[in-house]
Amino acid sequence: MPEQPLLPPVVYVPCVAEVAMAADAQLEYRRTKDGRSALLAYSALDRLRRGMGDTQPWAVMPTTTLEKVWEADGFDVVLLDIEVPEEHRREGQA
Repeated sequence: MPEQPLLPPVVYVPCVAEVAMAADAQLEYRRTKDGRSALLAYSALDRLRRGMGDTQPWAVMPTTTLEKVWEADGFDVVLLDIEVPEEHRREGQA
C-alpha cells in the first residue's frame, strides 16, 4: 500500500452516489495532476463538506479499512483534508 499520512481512527470519504447500506457504497476517486489515482479522505465531516461541498455523497470508515480498499481498488495515494476547486465539485448535482 502507498505510504500513508497519519490518519485519524475514522475518515469520511466521498462516494459516487448516496446509498442506504454502507456496504453498497462505491468510493469516488480523483485523478491527480501527475496522473495518479487518489482517494480523498477527510478527518471530519465538516472538513469534507468544506473541501467538496454540501451535496457530495460520503461514507465514514475506520482507517484500518483503507488497506482492504487499496487491495481491492489499487489507488495510488490518500490525500487528507484536500479542498477541491469549486469547478470540480458536485455542487448542484443532488
